[in-house]
Amino acid sequence: MTGTSSPERLVLASRSAARRAMLTGAGVPFTAVDAGVDEDAIKASLAGIDPADLALELARAKALAVSRHDPEVWVLGSDQTLDLEGTMVSKAPDLDAARARLKTMRGKTHHLNSAAALARDGAVVWSGVHTARMTMRSFSDGFLDEYLAAEGEALLGSVGCYRLEGMGSQLFDRVDGDYFTVLGMPLWPVLDELRRAGVIAT
Repeated sequence: MTGTSSPERLVLASRSAARRAMLTGAGVPFTAVDAGVDEDAIKASLAGIDPADLALELARAKALAVSRHDPEVWVLGSDQTLDLEGTMVSKAPDLDAARARLKTMRGKTHHLNSAAALARDGAVVWSGVHTARMTMRSFSDGFLDEYLAAEGEALLGSVGCYRLEGMGSQLFDRVDGDYFTVLGMPLWPVLDELRRAGVIAT
C-alpha cells in the first residue's frame, strides 16, 4: 500500500467489545457488524468436534456470512471456545450459573481457543486458531462472592466468566499463552494478514 492509494476496508463480524477494543487499540480502521449466524445450529451440526476446530469453524462462518453480503470488503470473523478437561463449556446464562461454573473450574486448568478468519468475495482466504492454557487458583467462596458482585452481568459475555483485563486476573495462578488470545482473538497473526491484505501499512 502506497501513501497515495486508498486502504482496503475492513469489517469486523462480531459484537464483542473486547475484539473491537483490540483492533481500535492497534490502530486498525474498521466497522463492526453482527454476523447474524446461528451459533447453536453450527455447534449442533458439528457435535463431537474438537473445541479448537469448532472455534475455527465459527470464525469462518461469521466471516463468510458478512462477506457474502459485502464482497468488496475484507471481513474478519472471530470466535472463542473453552475446553475444560475434554468438555466444551458454553457461556453462562446468568450469575448463578456463572458462580457454579467458576466453582467447577477453580483449582483446575482449562484451554481457551481463539480463532480468526479473513474473508473476501464470499470466500475465506485465511484462518487460524491459537490456544492459551489457563490455570485457576483455589480461590475462596468469599472471594468468589466479591468477584461476582464487582463484575456483575458483564461476566456473562465471556465463555469463561472472566475478563483477564479486569478483576478476573485474580482468579489465576498461571496463564500460558498470548494475552490477546485470552481476550478473544489471536491479534498478532490477524495483524500480519491485514498487512498482507493492504488494510494497514506494511
